[in-house]
Amino acid sequence: MYIGGPTSLLGHSPHYCARGTHDTEEKEHEGMNSTPWEANLRYTTIPNGQIRYLRSGSGRPVVLLHTLRTQLDYFFTLLREHDQGFDLLVPDLPGHGHSSAPAVEYTAEYFTNSIEQFLDSCDLKDAVLVGESIGASIALGLAARQNPRITRVVALNPYDYGHWGGIRRSSVLANVLFTLVLVPVLGSILARVSIKGLFRLIMQGGLHDPRKLPPELVDEMLRCGMLPGHARAFRSLCLHWKSWIDARAQYSAIRLPVTLIYGQYDWSRQEEREANAQVISHAHSQVLKDCGHFTSLEEPQQVAQIIREAVESAGHI
Repeated sequence: MYIGGPTSLLGHSPHYCARGTHDTEEKEHEGMNSTPWEANLRYTTIPNGQIRYLRSGSGRPVVLLHTLRTQLDYFFTLLREHDQGFDLLVPDLPGHGHSSAPAVEYTAEYFTNSIEQFLDSCDLKDAVLVGESIGASIALGLAARQNPRITRVVALNPYDYGHWGGIRRSSVLANVLFTLVLVPVLGSILARVSIKGLFRLIMQGGLHDPRKLPPELVDEMLRCGMLPGHARAFRSLCLHWKSWIDARAQYSAIRLPVTLIYGQYDWSRQEEREANAQVISHAHSQVLKDCGHFTSLEEPQQVAQIIREAVESAGHI
């Protein structure tokens, strides 16, 4: 995966790096008009394993939380649109990317606990959380807990709807495959199948314009999906689809400002969007035209501007 084009938040044009590093060791990679940035990738330990994350910049912490079945590389298109000016952290969620995939139940509560531990591990203060899909639901869950380390949330297409999982609404193919993944024995086998063409079609179901899906991202996600424990983690996440819906019951406890963003063609329905806007008392809602569930891939400039506005509204630290 790569970022081409102008200088980004990282201070240069970074490109894809697969693993990250525990120290300052640097490795050369072939890029597309970009410079290696492996030094920006780190690991931190939380109770159930290790989290790989990217960190760069200084100022107010901004934490980007990716979607289900992706990883921090998902945000590379978005990072190209950012200016410098804040402390950026982008973790791989547990069981995703190059983070650990412990043998636990991958419920909404587990993911929320893990990111809470990540914030503690990095000793963040007054952070702006920006999440997409399950990342948005995690950010809203932490806001509902009134976590003292966060000051504002940008929630892009929160994943808190849909019987047997909202992704089943994306296409007929996704409906079939994600239903079969829930079936005992067969589901465990399917979760381990790695067919590039099928995976690309599933991912394209989250886009209004399927041309916006970077092929390098598909390749890297397939590689990471074959890492030990990741197939089990993914199936467990699917099995616990209801935990994301149940987590909505906590939204009424949110007291900090929330920017609630939906893609025009997101999988959520209008009544589900309105219900979230009503229950979150400090929410400002907005719809991004001509994009689906993966707004950071389809409208990175608009999402970057929304994040800048959220950081500016949070003030100086």
